[in-house]
Formats: sequence, structure tokens, C-alpha cells
Amino acid sequence: MIESYNDYLVYLESDRVSLGRTKALRTLIFDDVWKFQRLLRKYEFLNNCKKNPVLKFITSIRLRKLESKLGFSIPPNVFGPGLAIAHAGTIVVNPNTSVGANCRIHVCVNIGTQAGKGDEAPTIGDNCYIGPGAKLFGAIKLGDNIAIGANAVVNKSFTKGNITIGGIPAKEISQKSSDGLFVKGFHTE
Repeated sequence: MIESYNDYLVYLESDRVSLGRTKALRTLIFDDVWKFQRLLRKYEFLNNCKKNPVLKFITSIRLRKLESKLGFSIPPNVFGPGLAIAHAGTIVVNPNTSVGANCRIHVCVNIGTQAGKGDEAPTIGDNCYIGPGAKLFGAIKLGDNIAIGANAVVNKSFTKGNITIGGIPAKEISQKSSDGLFVKGFHTE
């Protein structure tokens, strides 16, 4: 969670590296996904550090507008540093979810609660790859270095880590970890 200006800068740089974005002006202006991630981190900083309420309000409006345009429903303070949203498209995340550092997430992903249990959302470790169309729900825990296959339905915990899971319902399908599936912008060791 961003708790200082230094944390804010670390999160921004980690996200930029994970996304593979340059510091070029063209990227800053025209890349909507990177613009969204920068606004999300700015809002987290302003909210968590109780900074300028007017700027926080303006940032929240800009963030909501861009969320609607891109199809995202991603609340603040859910993802650790090194978030990489692959591209625009529907992504829905419950505010009670907790995701560690270096998460790459694709379109049509839903991370939520089990029906009737509004506060029991997934806890996901570091270095997680979430494939397109994956659905994760309930009070589940996923270990570090897990790759989740496309269209997987994850409704139970996989705390072991360093595996690939997939299927409906999800089960371990490989001993391969998420290594090599994305760039890690934040070093957890």
C-alpha cells in the first residue's frame, strides 16, 4: 500500500517497468492503460496520505471516467507494485481483494466474492499471471509465482505456489511457475 511519496514513486516505476512502457511523451499522452495505472497510483497516494482533498476529488473523477472508457472496475489499494494490465477490456476486482507485487492481468478477468459473502475475497501472492477470462472468487489464497490459465475458474486455495493452474474448476496442471510470462518491475527478494 502506498503510504508515502517515496512509495508512490516506487509503485509508479515498478508499474512502468512491468508494462514495458518508455518515458516518451507519446506514451504518457496516448497510452490509456498506462494513463489509468498512473491515475490509480496517484489516487492511492492522495487518499492514503490524506493529501489535497480537491486534487483527490479531481483525480477520482478522471479515474472513474477512464475506468468507464477502458472497461475496468479496479478499486484502489488492491494491487501491489509492478501491476501490468495487458490491455483495455473488462476487468472487475472486488475491493476486499489483496494482490501482491508483480501481477499481470488480462481482459475479462473477474476477481470477486462468493455469492452472499461480500467481504470474503481472494488473497493472491507475488508474481502472479492471470490469463484472459479467469474467474477467481471466495476466500481463497493463492501462493507466489502462480500462473492462472485462460478461462480458469478458481474457487479453492492453492497456497503451494510455483505452479500453473487451469480448468473448470481450477486444478494444478503444471509444475511451471509464472517465471518468464511477464516482466517483474518490482523485486520482491
